[in-house]
Amino acid sequence: MDINIHATFLPHTDPDASLAFYRDLLGWEVRADVGKGTMRWITVAPVGSSSAVVLEPPAMAEGLTDAQKTAIAEMIEGGSYGYIQLSTPDLEGVFDKLQAGGGDVVQEPTDQPWGARDCVFRDPAGNNVRIIKA
Repeated sequence: MDINIHATFLPHTDPDASLAFYRDLLGWEVRADVGKGTMRWITVAPVGSSSAVVLEPPAMAEGLTDAQKTAIAEMIEGGSYGYIQLSTPDLEGVFDKLQAGGGDVVQEPTDQPWGARDCVFRDPAGNNVRIIKA
């Protein structure tokens, strides 16, 4: 089968802050920005990538109870709801740029016991952004 990842979805709690992180700090392009206010679906991607990330308002699925919406909000705030893993050949350079730009550092570049070297940031919504040295 010939199947590729077209898009993955992460929640945002502040679309403008998310744009500042993904577009301005990571340098990704905005492919779409649909909606108004906090009810926006923003598609961002590394320049030239065939895959994209859609930043969406959280808890938009139909039929969610108030308790489920509260649980999702708490998970987002705690950094355990959304997660993305990126890769770069220049881990230290990317880390330095994100840190200098005010990125929320969770973990500095570290050699992991499973062989990878990586760092972790949180985006403005609290999603973990793990970056691995390629």
